[in-house]
Amino acid sequence: MIFIILLFGFTVISSFWLIPRVLSRTSIGHFLQNRWRFLEECFHSHQFYKIPKFNHHMQENQLFHKILTYLNSLPSAGDLDYVNLFSAYNNPNEITLLINNDQMFPDVFLGSRVYWQMDENCFVLKIRRKEKRRILSSYLQHVCKTADEIEQKRKELRLYLNAEKSPEKNGRWISTPFKHPATIDTAMIDSDLKNKVKTDLELFLKSKSYYHRLGRVWKRSYLLYGPSGTGKSSFIAGMAKFLSYDVYDVDMSKVTGDSDLKLLLLQTTNKSLIVIEDLDRFLAEKEKSKAVSLSGVLNFMDGIICCCGEERVMVFTVSNKDHVDPTVMRPGRIDFHIHFPLCDFSSFKNLASSHLGIKEHKLFPQVEEIFQAGASLSPAEIGEIMISNRGSPTRALKTVINALQTNSGKTGTGYKPGHDYSGSGLPRAPRNLSHSGSIDGLVDLPSKLMHSGSTRTVDEASDHSGVFCMDGFHTGKELKNLYGLLKNRSRRREGSMDLDGDGKVERTM
Repeated sequence: MIFIILLFGFTVISSFWLIPRVLSRTSIGHFLQNRWRFLEECFHSHQFYKIPKFNHHMQENQLFHKILTYLNSLPSAGDLDYVNLFSAYNNPNEITLLINNDQMFPDVFLGSRVYWQMDENCFVLKIRRKEKRRILSSYLQHVCKTADEIEQKRKELRLYLNAEKSPEKNGRWISTPFKHPATIDTAMIDSDLKNKVKTDLELFLKSKSYYHRLGRVWKRSYLLYGPSGTGKSSFIAGMAKFLSYDVYDVDMSKVTGDSDLKLLLLQTTNKSLIVIEDLDRFLAEKEKSKAVSLSGVLNFMDGIICCCGEERVMVFTVSNKDHVDPTVMRPGRIDFHIHFPLCDFSSFKNLASSHLGIKEHKLFPQVEEIFQAGASLSPAEIGEIMISNRGSPTRALKTVINALQTNSGKTGTGYKPGHDYSGSGLPRAPRNLSHSGSIDGLVDLPSKLMHSGSTRTVDEASDHSGVFCMDGFHTGKELKNLYGLLKNRSRRREGSMDLDGDGKVERTM
């Protein structure tokens, strides 16, 4: 009899332990659990807390983003009826969960159960009224701390654009992951200048108390100036990666007025890099459009509105800072000037090393002479030539030389016809020959050869990418024809020929 009673008791106890676990894995069990929790909560009085995405000034609520990060990390988020699945931008195989609107799910903290529900632009926290004093403050601190740890582990820079079509609903900014590969070290500027910029940024990151002691807003402003294609935008991306700051790119053409520009600044976050590109062009065109005044730009740079946030870096780009109003350039508005010049020979060698994998080449002396003569292209133009011809470094260099010569012909600088490019791949002109069979100077030898039937033109020498060089003469017959051409021309001259400053021929008797 005692055995039967013990067996019955064991069966009852086992059933109470086993049945809930079996039911929890079925739709009926899930339904009963939800109903039981609902009935349980009906016997308690609750307090509700609303956490909106934006405040009444349409500034983003940082607590909203921390709560979103925290809730998506909870195991219970995967138990909801509806869950959004996303693949990571940089790793398509990594799947992340994102809770859906109008879903309510619980969380447990210090033995108390709280409930979260997400509406379109806010979270609602439901907590038992008798427990709010005990756990509310510490629970929110726990949420923020956990969210910060998660974001630190998966820090992802974002690019914000003021292109939102419904700003009254979603704010003024839309964002996308920022994955630009550029770094400060890849910039085509002087290495000492790059080190100075990095040192300045590192010092800025550690200077919060110093700025506060001075009574100044903790921000820093940089001006990047130079022609298009010199790498200013890529350098901005490198600065953002160095700082681990999100980028806010302000499109001035979409700003409706001074107040709208201030609102954009208000909606940026701390630890952000705020960018206005081509500021000189906008200021030059401001007479055509009165949307944003010069005063509005100045207030954006250092006005009282800047006090609404800290740890911000502002970057402005111009093509020529001499064309910008001096009030824009004064210290306090612009703290650090960085010049981005056109490509010189030193930058060219860096491009050749990074794009073609070469540090020396037989054509380098020729390129150097052309650079020294004043010809130049932007790093973007030279880099594109190298990328297009990366399979053949020699072809790439010859194409660069041809582009430099073409560009110098337009600007009146750079390659000079008749210049002695001895040892650089171009034919050397005979020197100091008189009536015995020569001329004093050679006038535009490549152009003269273009009219000779015995030699190939620059365009015809396709395997040399338009560069005239001695390698273009494959037979002794061609050399003989060239010599005959020079000899005949010298005999027809009664005097010598010289080049004037404009490259024209002057005949002297």
